[in-house]
Order: sequence, then C-alpha cells, then structure tokens
Amino acid sequence: MLKKFFPLRTMVALSLLLLLSLGGAYADGHCEFADEPIKLGGIAPLSPPGSTGAGVVIDWAYQQAAADINADCGIDIAGVNHRLEVITGDSEGISERGQALAERWIFDDEVHGVVGGYHSAVALAMMKLTQENQIPTLFAGPWNDNITANGIIEYEGRAPRIEDGVDYIFRTSPAFSMVSVVAVDWMIDLGLQDVIIMTENTDYGIPAAADERARLEAAGIAVEQYNFELGTEDFVPVLNRVLARPEPPDAIHVLVTGETGFNLNQQMAELGITPSEDTICIAESYAGDSAQFWSAVPDGNYCAFTRVGATPALFGEIAHQLNDRYTEAFGGVAPSFALEPYDSVLLMAHAIDLADSYKDGAAIVAALETIDIELAQGRYHFTYGSHNPDLPEGTPTYMWHQWPDPIVTMSQYFVQDQNALDAAVIYPPVFQTHGTDYIKPGTSP
Repeated sequence: MLKKFFPLRTMVALSLLLLLSLGGAYADGHCEFADEPIKLGGIAPLSPPGSTGAGVVIDWAYQQAAADINADCGIDIAGVNHRLEVITGDSEGISERGQALAERWIFDDEVHGVVGGYHSAVALAMMKLTQENQIPTLFAGPWNDNITANGIIEYEGRAPRIEDGVDYIFRTSPAFSMVSVVAVDWMIDLGLQDVIIMTENTDYGIPAAADERARLEAAGIAVEQYNFELGTEDFVPVLNRVLARPEPPDAIHVLVTGETGFNLNQQMAELGITPSEDTICIAESYAGDSAQFWSAVPDGNYCAFTRVGATPALFGEIAHQLNDRYTEAFGGVAPSFALEPYDSVLLMAHAIDLADSYKDGAAIVAALETIDIELAQGRYHFTYGSHNPDLPEGTPTYMWHQWPDPIVTMSQYFVQDQNALDAAVIYPPVFQTHGTDYIKPGTSP
C-alpha cells in the first residue's frame, strides 16, 4: 500500500525495490481491496500498421507496474486500499483509433487517468478529449513537440490548450527537438556534408524530419528527404533513385517506426546502400531492441541509432530489476518503451496517492507538477507548470509539463547479433563507452 506517512522517495527506495526483487510474486493475496478499482487507460500499438512488437512490450510494462503496486496493497485513498487496473487499448498507431480509445476510456470505462503511448499522432488525437474531460494524462513515448508546447501559448498557429484553469497533459518522453539535437550535433561533429532523411508520413515523422532538416541545413549540410506511409513493404523504387545518385550520401537517417522501418533498413542493406563504407546507417530508435532488430534486419550490423532513456551502464536498481524481468520475458535489454510506460503507471499512481483522490483530476495534476521521485528512467520532476508558470526567455515552449532530463544518446552495433547492452555509445562524448564517435564497417573499436 502506498503509505501516506512515508516520504515519497523513501517509500520508493524501500518498498518498490522490495517489490521488484520479489517480481510481484505475492501479488495481492494478503490485501483487502475496495470494490471499486482505480483505472488507467494504457496506450499501446498492438496491431498493424502500428509498431506491434513495441506494443506487446508496452502492455507488458503496464501490467508489471500494476502488479507491483497491487502486490503492496494497491493505492491507499482515505485509508482504503484500491486495486490499480491498467486497461490497455490498441491504438494501431492511427490517430482515429486514439480518439476512439479516449472516448471509450472516458465514457464507457470511466478511467481516472491515461498513461503511456508510442505514436505522436495518437497522442495528439486523444489529448483534446482527455483535456476537455479533465482526465490526467501522462504521455510516455510520443515525441511531437506540440504535445506539450501547445499547453500555454500559441504554437505553430494553434491556440493554447489552456489559458485559464488546469492543464491535464504531461510528458516524460522527450520532445523530438530534444532528440534531434543530439543526432544532428553528432552528424555535424562527424563533418557530414550530404544526408538523406527517410521518414514516415505521420504526426511524428513529418515534423521530426522538418526539425532535423532545418538544423542540418543551417549547418550547411545538404539534405534530401523521402516520405513513406506506415505499412509500406516495397522500398526498391525509391532506393533505386538513391543508387542512381552520382555520389552516395554520407548518411541515411530512418525516421520510420516499427516493422516498416526495419523493412526499409533491411532492403537498404541488401542493396548495399547502407551500412556501407560510403554511407552511415542511422536506424530509428526502435533498433535499440536488439532481439527485434536482428530478427528483422539481419544485415544491419554497424547501424547507429538514437537511444532514448538510460543506457544499461546508467541503470539504477529499479531499472536493473525491471530489465531482468524483461530479459526473461523477451530476451535482450529493456528499451525505453519498456521503462517509460512502466514509470508512467508508477508516476500516475504516486500522484493519485499524494492527491489522496482518484476522482479529483485537478488535485492529481497538482501532485504531478510537484512530484520528485526516482524510478527506472531517472529522477522525475516537472520544472514548468501552474506551480512555476513563467518560462524564461529562450526556453522552448515544449518544456511546459515536460520532464526536462531524459537521457538521449547515439549508439552503434559493431558485432553481428550484438546485444544492445554491448553496443557502443558513441555520442555525446560524456557518455561514450568505446572511445570513438563512429565505428567504420568492418572494424572494431
């Protein structure tokens, strides 16, 4: 039970670590629960064209978190234990499905909060409904800047989500601008001159590519861009155009998620485009799930990828314990889309505990705004919100209700079938594990 008399950080360090070490084995057999559970809607892309492999992991992470909380007698509200239930909904990676999920959760399931996610299009489609219906929403996965940037001021011509009252939308995954700056700075530091961006035609891919392209071109790097629909299977017509170029590009960055992106990477490898001596392979961040990556991209050795979230070398005790369970269930190393949704459930549960209510959305928001807690991905806190509403000049607007400290690195495989735990962290220099910012194909660091 989430005891009110423990300081929150002390409770996490003692109680949660014990639960993780037990792996939820004792479930809730020793607990007495109220009839009414506390219900959260959990977003996961479980069907095509969504990233189904990631969706399975995300759902698993939700249920792990709920089991851990319920093993400790759930959430104590006014002295009564309530079981936590996460109702996972299949977003399919489609915005219309996201809106339908929000409607079902709010009007049929009567959830008390929404957590997780993966695709920006889904988050953008559902957050209007959760805001209007005062449902605390904690996105963990979507990157589109506008998810938090539109919280308090006009952004890209859109009216603010909230001018007066309570803003119910939070995010613990980084805004894409926080991710792209790492990849772009790495490409600039490498001295690249010619880059191709291959992106999905979604609310994640299009703005992500535009942001990255602007940064690269501002640095004097030539950029060519190709857009694809999720679910595309045959990329050869476009790849033949790449092969017909007078000179190969210095790098190709894939901003296509899930199975579609993996298919693209493998077809480029089969055609000898990248990874190659001439062209750097930069895969989508999902490549950090080594088991899925090598299964779908067996010729992808030497691909680099953005890793969002703590690298294994930086895992704390909670992340290590969850990673052990992930390895047992799936093999490989737990990616950010296992750690992020797990933490999102824990964060929402702790906010409900602090608010001492699961029905008072405004009180839960106030608790989230001032929360300070160490979980799998690191220390969570929110710098800007109604508790601190004045963003200093020059501060990006997406920092409103945005976790400011997600770890973003560039990693690279250099051994066939390599576990992501052993992949080289190549950028930023402060996180480098093998003393180099790039490993040429056919070499070892």
